Amino acid sequence: MPIKLLTLLLLTGLSGLSVQAQPDRWEPILKHAIELHQAGDVEGAIDAYRNYLTGRPNSPLALSNLGAAYAKTGRYLDAVAQYRLALQLQPGNPAVQMNLGLAYYKSGQTNLAAETFDEVHKAVPAELQPVLLLADCWLAMGKNRMVVDLVAPLGEQRPDDLALAYLLGTALARDGQITRAQATIDRILRNGDTAEARMLLGTAKLQAQDFPAALTDLAKAAELNPKLPDVYSYYGQALLRTGDSAGAAAAFRSALAANPNDFVSNMQLAILLQQEDKTEEATACLRQALRVRPGDAGARYQISAILLHEGKAEAARTELEALVGEAPEFTQAHVALATVYYRLKRKADGDRERAIVQKLNAQTQAKQQRGLNVK
Repeated sequence: MPIKLLTLLLLTGLSGLSVQAQPDRWEPILKHAIELHQAGDVEGAIDAYRNYLTGRPNSPLALSNLGAAYAKTGRYLDAVAQYRLALQLQPGNPAVQMNLGLAYYKSGQTNLAAETFDEVHKAVPAELQPVLLLADCWLAMGKNRMVVDLVAPLGEQRPDDLALAYLLGTALARDGQITRAQATIDRILRNGDTAEARMLLGTAKLQAQDFPAALTDLAKAAELNPKLPDVYSYYGQALLRTGDSAGAAAAFRSALAANPNDFVSNMQLAILLQQEDKTEEATACLRQALRVRPGDAGARYQISAILLHEGKAEAARTELEALVGEAPEFTQAHVALATVYYRLKRKADGDRERAIVQKLNAQTQAKQQRGLNVK
């Protein structure tokens, strides 16, 4: 079933549904709603769809079209609600699922978007757009190895598809597979000195900890195409690692202006904001990061650090106890929890956490020593 994947509008031709014969009172309302929608009067279409649904609440076509209209106006949560209702009436419709995934994607619910795009990909494996969007979501979630497994076979089938090559090269570089990433970069470089090629080179050099060289490539990538996704995020990381904190903060802000759901930029900017005692803005960045990667231990740890800094020891305790319960080997979380307990005059609990820290540090040192012995 072909899907028009580059549009949010789920009108009659896209959905594969047809307007069923209705009593005269309702059929003209739906027809008028579709006409308004196609003519660009989205608000008028919303009113007409809602009017129609008062009499015909179980119309998948009207529900999904209303969802598309909401999405067109940026009301993504409302769009999600309508798409989900439509899917309850017509489970597995890949066009509606695709639009649901896009609504999740646009609203920053990256994990739900990924789950939905994965379902669409399984339903219509020949469609490329769900693969590209799924890969993009997984990259945002840090699932680089999964992106490689998803994209590599398609890249072999479509060696000239630069979008696939770019996704594959990015995932390989972020996963530390520099040799394989370089082969993909070379393929892209055959098309000239592009922002995409410079971005991949810079990312690979960041992974190799060649920060000055990475900075050069990423600065060039941003110059060639300032709208390239993630370019300012990685440029900011290179600036940060070469000692330019102010420049890094500006780059992360540019990245978030283009993509508010950039996990790395939210995290890095939050840390820089904490250093300037701008805790409210830092917390907002961390909350946004958690929308992209729910439950991320690093973001939760940073939130607890802000709470502790603000003197909210009990709130910090709650956050940290939950965190070490889920991530018992997170040494810094145990350190922070010990500090909280001591501030709360709970010496026995603080001593217990300090003992855990000592044990974890000993284990880390033992692993490092074993690694040296192997070499």
